[in-house]
Amino acid sequence: MAGSTSRRWLAAPLLALCAAGALAQTVQAWITTGDQAQLLARGADARFVPQAARPSDVPVIDVDPSRRYQRITGFGAAITDASAYLIQQRMRPPQREALLNDLFGAPPKGIGLSFTRLTIGASDFSRTHYSFDDMPPGQSDPELAHFSIAPNRADVLPVTKAALAVNPQLKVMASPWSAPGWMKSTDSLIQGTLKPEAYGAFAAYLSKYVSAYAAEGVPIFALTLQNEPHFEPKDYPGMRVDPARRAAFIKDHLGPLLAKEHPQVRLLDWDHNWNEPDSPAAVLRDSAASKYVAGVAWHCYGGDVRVQAALHDTWPDKETWFTECSGGEWAPNWSDNLQYFVRTLIVGTTRGWAQGVLLWNLALDERHGPHLGGCANCRGVVTIESSTGAVTRNVEYYALAHASRFVRPGAQRIWSSSGYADLDTVAFRNADGTLALLVANGAAESRRFAVRTGMSKSARTFGYTLPAKSVATFAWRK
Repeated sequence: MAGSTSRRWLAAPLLALCAAGALAQTVQAWITTGDQAQLLARGADARFVPQAARPSDVPVIDVDPSRRYQRITGFGAAITDASAYLIQQRMRPPQREALLNDLFGAPPKGIGLSFTRLTIGASDFSRTHYSFDDMPPGQSDPELAHFSIAPNRADVLPVTKAALAVNPQLKVMASPWSAPGWMKSTDSLIQGTLKPEAYGAFAAYLSKYVSAYAAEGVPIFALTLQNEPHFEPKDYPGMRVDPARRAAFIKDHLGPLLAKEHPQVRLLDWDHNWNEPDSPAAVLRDSAASKYVAGVAWHCYGGDVRVQAALHDTWPDKETWFTECSGGEWAPNWSDNLQYFVRTLIVGTTRGWAQGVLLWNLALDERHGPHLGGCANCRGVVTIESSTGAVTRNVEYYALAHASRFVRPGAQRIWSSSGYADLDTVAFRNADGTLALLVANGAAESRRFAVRTGMSKSARTFGYTLPAKSVATFAWRK
């Protein structure tokens, strides 16, 4: 449908250009529809024509490659304990190799995921609750003599190393769900706060983690000091760290230690929802802490994505990262999920200055696990059948792929017009000069539009029609 409409729009001007000896430039279109009839499928090509040839009764999406914003590190999902266990232990080697090549391999053979997140110790998506320095109740280890990343050696380390072997550009960030229990007010991984007398030990714990992973050939690109620091779950590891305590911990302990031992590692604050922007703002207002903070990390489970841009406007020198969102059976409609993940988590976050975009579990099984506490109906980017290793690619896979296949590490977001009814857009320029434009049509019917690039008399335009509830990535060379 889209292809035939485009050809009707452009047939006459294209014939005129060819007759004059000029060849109109081809634009590739890749489409996913809400009814799943097309899944990252190559649509009919469009072709640029002079500005005057376009219809005058359709919305025009302008793209200006000369107006550039943040550089993009990449798109991906977390290699949780659950994800690593399924990939390493529940798949045969050929299955594992095929999946990792598909997820992390360079396009066109893979979808090119280039950003991932690890948990420093257990999360709810772990088969046991652990830290890297657990002690019996009532005992402590302030010198970290018992520190060990042994719990990650069976699954997380081999899968992360294998992903890095497929994509050496892969950037790995890491977040703790809790300090070791003996450092906390509860003497437990569950609930509680970090004891002030343990600030130094916890900073050393995080630094030792970075060193241990580096020794295994896994460089840590960025750290957050606590996952969701305003949340104390009752059945899996968590820890409350309010803004004043985060600022004190950063400026007096973790910041100086990382600057000394791991100056290449970015320290990101917050790692929590859009609905409490005053919390990271309070840390950034503390100048002694702020100098160690590279940026702010956000989650999707409350609030509005637009707060990212608002905070960036106040602190434009600080980076923006989007580090967690999960789909799940609470939202079972595939088409609606496609729209949310693309319009909010790809378009919205990157228009809101995100340099990287991460979803939650890279892989879960048919029972939404394995997990111990926490979310009982979350969905992975892929589902791995635990008895056979068979893979199902979920809606999150296609949403990520619409960005990761076409927006490569080092790309820059460029200006594109917005504010259309039902149409959301974001555009990027890759280092090799290729351009990518994502367009999401949220309407219940097809939408015609034109895309224009260039100025005044040199402007060029192509037309397209997107089916109802669909998304597309358009790719062309400038």
